[in-house]
Amino acid sequence: MDIVGGVILAEMIDNWHDGVANIPAARRALAAGASQTDLTQLARAVAYGAVFAMLYHLDDDAQATAELPSWTLAETSPAGHTTRRHLNGLYEDLLALDPSGREGQDLWNQ
Repeated sequence: MDIVGGVILAEMIDNWHDGVANIPAARRALAAGASQTDLTQLARAVAYGAVFAMLYHLDDDAQATAELPSWTLAETSPAGHTTRRHLNGLYEDLLALDPSGREGQDLWNQ
């Protein structure tokens, strides 16, 4: 799970420092005097919220019915074969997987 968490944090949440200026609204905010650091922190917090919600939704099977499919996140081998190991509760560990060891505190504190 550490590898999964590291990828999620590095590629989906922490990868905003250089890319935030590629968003037109962020460019306007920068031109109006907003701090790149503040915009990056905002983008990371929004990305964290989206990743958390997605992982939570994948783990929440309350909407599964006979008419609707159920979802799961499963581990596969390097060859692409399922290991039959389901990755449940990733959302619970998301902040703990922060490679900086800060558990995402920099997202919510100044």
